[in-house]
Amino acid sequence: MNESLKAEHYERPQLKTPNGESSLLLHSCCAPCAGEIMEAVAASEIKTTVYFYNPNIHPIQEYELRKEENKRYCQKLDFNFIDGDYDKDNWFKRIKGLENEPERGERCTKCFDMRFERSALYAHENNFSLFATTLGISRWKDLDQVNNSGLRAADRYSGLNFWDFNWRKAGGSPRMIEISKREEFYQQEYCGCVYSLRDTNKWRKENNRPRVIRGQKYYS
Repeated sequence: MNESLKAEHYERPQLKTPNGESSLLLHSCCAPCAGEIMEAVAASEIKTTVYFYNPNIHPIQEYELRKEENKRYCQKLDFNFIDGDYDKDNWFKRIKGLENEPERGERCTKCFDMRFERSALYAHENNFSLFATTLGISRWKDLDQVNNSGLRAADRYSGLNFWDFNWRKAGGSPRMIEISKREEFYQQEYCGCVYSLRDTNKWRKENNRPRVIRGQKYYS
């Protein structure tokens, strides 16, 4: 990685929101993905509220770990933090029949749709005209799949836009890991849902790797 793109040296450009919006509702999946994006919008003085709505995360102990790490970094940057509902029963209903879909398949699309629809509703009800998500910064995700879901959710409400900025570019993804290590964020080892955990541990067993143990690994 180019030294000038590393977090400690990077001179952040002033980001411009799509229509000059001064505030942003940022759907966040976890602190490791959010850290780089939060620093980027903070440096551009975009007033940001983090919306944590992730009923896919399993089990509840894992959900609380990820939520508290994200909340901790919001407090550090003086961001507002909104804790969405953990309505896991609705999530299971939404993805019923898709339990054996692979990662990046239709199950993920339905999961993104549910989370972004709720984010868009919160934005609409609380006078935000722009929302975004941290999910697209991870190279484990299909960026088009994430952005298309966000755009569909925004289309439900007049005057609401989804910011499909590519947070990976200019070293964003490597900086995400740098910041996670610097802040010693909790390092999750699977996407979040019970099916992701199942498939991760299946792969680990086949490759003689230890099973995922929740809540015992931090970046350092």
